[in-house]
Amino acid sequence: MQFAPVATLPVRLLDRGRAVWPGALVCAAIAAIATGIGALAPLLGSAIPAVVLGVAVACIRRPGPRLAPGVGYAGKFVLQCAVVLLGAQLSLASIAAVGLESLPVMLVSLAVCLLAAWALGRALGVDRDIRTLIGVGTGICGASAIAAIAPVIKARSADISYAVSTVFLFNVLAVLAFPAVGHALGMSPRAFGLFAGTAVNDTSSVVAAASVYSASALGFAVVVKLVRTLMIIPISVGLAVVEARRDGEGGRMTPARLVRLVPWFLIGFLVVATIRSSGALPDGVVAAATQLSVFLVAMALAGIGMSTDLRAIRAAGFRPLLLGGVLSLLVAATTLATMALTGRLG
Repeated sequence: MQFAPVATLPVRLLDRGRAVWPGALVCAAIAAIATGIGALAPLLGSAIPAVVLGVAVACIRRPGPRLAPGVGYAGKFVLQCAVVLLGAQLSLASIAAVGLESLPVMLVSLAVCLLAAWALGRALGVDRDIRTLIGVGTGICGASAIAAIAPVIKARSADISYAVSTVFLFNVLAVLAFPAVGHALGMSPRAFGLFAGTAVNDTSSVVAAASVYSASALGFAVVVKLVRTLMIIPISVGLAVVEARRDGEGGRMTPARLVRLVPWFLIGFLVVATIRSSGALPDGVVAAATQLSVFLVAMALAGIGMSTDLRAIRAAGFRPLLLGGVLSLLVAATTLATMALTGRLG
């Protein structure tokens, strides 16, 4: 009798699959449409269309009992799988080459952004979770960081949707403004790549801003942006520790306990990045993994959009948007100031 649970495991998995597939397929269909929109409008990308389409579907008809399990699955587990595959974009060689130059600028701008998100968010009365999502999204890498942090802090779908939309709005404004700032300051392509890779969040927006500035700025900007993605790891672990303490799991933080707090998908992220660095992944596999991660993020955000409580977004008001705008300006100003102080502005 003690083996009965093991014997019934395939049946349980099959039942789970039957419950998940209808909603997951709807999310995948929305992601496919959003990917097409992103191909036609690269600056827009696929993340925002996926959220908007998901919210639009929810406005027409909220997911019922048949779709809800799969929608929830897409918004959580698929999101975590997407974060794992993001590791395929990184290699230790590129990190070592760019790290010494970009890391001081990144760390200062990230510290200022997170501290400002906490202090200004509290002063504005912004909900804790949404100010955390906007702060991390603005300070690290937009939708990807929000995707990684959301399950750690157990964020609501409405907060995730608001944070993604807010960060994207100021990314678009940065794409329009940053090249003009770079030319006004006489930045070299390498300096502008450092500026854009640090102060613009989403990868598509970094590519757009650097491409507008000059072709030679593009490569360095993208590598800086990918190195910046690594900041997801310590921030996620730190938030996991904070969440454990808030949930009443106090006491001494031993190494074994700290390891247990690390989300499984961040371990997967590191494993994939290490394999990528070893050269074991052919370029075709890396490209496929990168494209799949983008699609899975869109699929997850479609599920989050379909689960969004619009009343909660309306209740949040304009204050989170104001917070996102101030944080974006602070990150840009801090990045420029740190580059000037360290002799990297020219």
